[in-house]
Parts: sequence; structure tokens; C-alpha cells
Amino acid sequence: MDRLVIGDVEIAVESFGAPDAPLIVLAMGATYSMLGWPAPLCEALAARGFRVIRYDHRDTGLSTTVAPGAATYTVEDLAADLVGLIAAQGAGRAHVVGMSLGGYIGQVAALSAPERIASLTLIGAEPLGWDGPPLPHIAPVFLEHFETLADLDWSDREAAIAFLTGVARLCAGSAIPFDAAAARAEAAAVLTRTSSPLSAFNHATVATQGDWTAAFRRIAQPVLVLHGEEDPILPLANGQALAAGIPGADLRILPGVGHELPAVLIPTIADAIAGLAARA
Repeated sequence: MDRLVIGDVEIAVESFGAPDAPLIVLAMGATYSMLGWPAPLCEALAARGFRVIRYDHRDTGLSTTVAPGAATYTVEDLAADLVGLIAAQGAGRAHVVGMSLGGYIGQVAALSAPERIASLTLIGAEPLGWDGPPLPHIAPVFLEHFETLADLDWSDREAAIAFLTGVARLCAGSAIPFDAAAARAEAAAVLTRTSSPLSAFNHATVATQGDWTAAFRRIAQPVLVLHGEEDPILPLANGQALAAGIPGADLRILPGVGHELPAVLIPTIADAIAGLAARA
């Protein structure tokens, strides 16, 4: 585990694979640390001939954290963190894989620093600057679950683990039985690696600063869109709109999958990411 100083923040990173192999950088979604990327997926990509980096966004894991409600950064700042991370590797360019908010960040990076982004795999993501009819978003059951945040005592480790496990359960689709033990273990690991778990929810209010209307339509890099058929946070229509609007983008729907990276699908997901990177 390393920490990089990028601008005025420290970003925690973890690398897999040969240092001189083509670089893949994994950008996770809102409120999630690098642990949202399963280590077996990182190892599978490394085994396919890539150097892989997963990292903690600001306010997650071991990266720079501010008090809950005190964040002033934007999506553009998070994209600058990603671009700075790539530049610090001396690799020139990277294949970026972004999930959810990480996909939004990846789109901003692809447009603001195209020389750094070789390809984009967007998982469970929405279009940057959507300019069409309203797209469906987060299911009401999630909003109900997050309403309990106001009364959650994060110093009560069991209560915090139960809350995070509940989020994972709501993200799961119907194709694969929910693994509660694995979800609890991941929640415990997340809590162990952060000094202020509530600060991760600063991501709930992070927004873009500039005018990105229809921006996703200008992305020129090779793009693969992976989207769960039963995604309850960013429903499938988001992935379909994203793929339809980016010239040459490929859409692959994951049947019965929610807003998640199921363990049994790691080989499939790794093959898809590596395949795009090899062609780019």
C-alpha cells in the first residue's frame, strides 16, 4: 500500500501485477474505498498481463479525509486525482475502469485529459451531461435505508457493519444468492481502514462545476459499458443511454445482476476489461 501526494491531498493506492505492464486504474463509486474492487478481480486482471491499481477516493479508506459535511471538492477535482495518479506512474496513459460515480469521474477525465486515458470501461454508470428525457435513478428502498443514517452511531461497530451489509444486500440482483458473510467481512474491513466512516457520505453532495451538457457524446476513446440488468441505483436505462450516445461504445448487459461485482462473474468481467484494453 502506498500514498501519493496529488495536489493538496494524499491518495492511498495498491498495485497488482508487473510494474512495466500496461496500466489499468480502477475508480470505485461514491462512498466506497478501494475495497469495493475485489482483490480477486485485481489479481485476475494482473494475470491477464496488466499492472492494476485500485485507490481510495478522498474521504474513503486511507486517503485524505475531511469532516462530514465539510467537503468542498467537485467531480472535476476527483477526476484530477485520477489523472494525477496516472501521471505519477510514469506510464503516460491508463485504461480506466469506473464504477458508478467512478464512471462519471472517468468520463470527466477522458474529456479533460484525453492524453492520459487509453480506454474506458464503465460499470453501473450514468451518462455525463445527459441531455435526453429523464433517466430512472435510485430505488426508493435505498432512500429509506439511508434515512437511518441520521440515527446511526458509527462508534457501534456492529450497528455500522449491519448498515453497510444492508447496503450491499440492496445492491444485489437476483441471479446470485446474496453472500451475507462476505458482505459483513467487507464492511468490517472498510471500517477498519477509515478514521471517519461518515465522511464517505460527503460524496452524496459532490457535483460537477462546469457545464458538461451532452459531454459523454464527445468521448473518443474506446468504451465498454457493463451494466447489471437489475441495477437498483442506476437502472439499466442509464447504461443503455451511455452506450448509445458514445460513438462505437459496446454494451454488455449482466443478466440478473444488480449494482455489484459478484465473485462468480470475476472471470467474465476481467475478460471484458482486458479485451477492451488489448484492443485499444
